[in-house]
Amino acid sequence: MAPIPTPPAEPSDTPDAYVGLDAGGAERQARARGWSTVRALPPGAIITMEYLSGRLNFEVTDGRVTRCWKG
Repeated sequence: MAPIPTPPAEPSDTPDAYVGLDAGGAERQARARGWSTVRALPPGAIITMEYLSGRLNFEVTDGRVTRCWKG
């Protein structure tokens, strides 16, 4: 039986620290801290619920991050 792959480590970063930042600055900061994928979403966007290690999600309203979560 093949071993179960170990997902890559995620940056030790607090998603709440991005709330309130402008979207562009938040994305640059997240990439600098090691997040491999950063996506900005409008409020109420319909998204899939699969967890992707290394991804940081921003909900953006009027150019500002209003919510942030991993996966």
